Amino acid sequence: MSRVVLVTGGTRGIGAAISMALRNAGYKVAANYAGNDEKARAFHDVTGIPVFKWDVSDYVACGEGVAKVEAELGGIEVLVNNAGITRDAMFHKMTPQQWHEVINTNLSGLFNMTHHVWGGMRDRSFGRIVNISSINGQKGQMGQVNYSAAKAGDLGFTKALAQEGAAKNITVNAVCPGYIGTEMVLAVPEKVLNERIIPQIPVGRLGEPEEVARCVAFLISDDAGFITGSTISANGGQFVV
Repeated sequence: MSRVVLVTGGTRGIGAAISMALRNAGYKVAANYAGNDEKARAFHDVTGIPVFKWDVSDYVACGEGVAKVEAELGGIEVLVNNAGITRDAMFHKMTPQQWHEVINTNLSGLFNMTHHVWGGMRDRSFGRIVNISSINGQKGQMGQVNYSAAKAGDLGFTKALAQEGAAKNITVNAVCPGYIGTEMVLAVPEKVLNERIIPQIPVGRLGEPEEVARCVAFLISDDAGFITGSTISANGGQFVV
């Protein structure tokens, strides 16, 4: 029987690539999304992957969403915490709302989602959790104090929870993408991409969403059963840990 996977933020960008890669690998995939109904419907129509709408920053909504997924597909054995937002501003101009929105989605969202699947994973003595952090959680980024703090917090969450899950055959790992050729990054003016961003990347190009997806596919596989509390940096050599 194929394992049940839930990918948050799974209908666009990196999340969509992850959802499709895991579906193609034989997993039963559910894709969560928060707001864009049109894009979610189009994703479902093209891929056939069932989509479920809720906001990962809402603990109660996460519980209700997990229950719906499990009623339709079965117990969630693999969780990919990919959902994330940005509210960029220099710190002296950052509002409390911009801070809290990013922390609530990008960091508290991991707690909200994982807490609702953790008990089932413990009962089954199996689980795979992959948290999508960011290069900016590793090195920081001006104008993104909120985002960098949340993504760094994701790594602490990963390392601590991995120690709790190990005895129950639950692995918890993270992937830190660098600049990936998603809709958001490709919206950056070409001049900025070519003169300021790509020159920082030793391999000389943006990453592809599918390259991040392959990292996730490995971490949830049986081949990665001895890997937990680890971080894969998929950034083209831009930041080496």
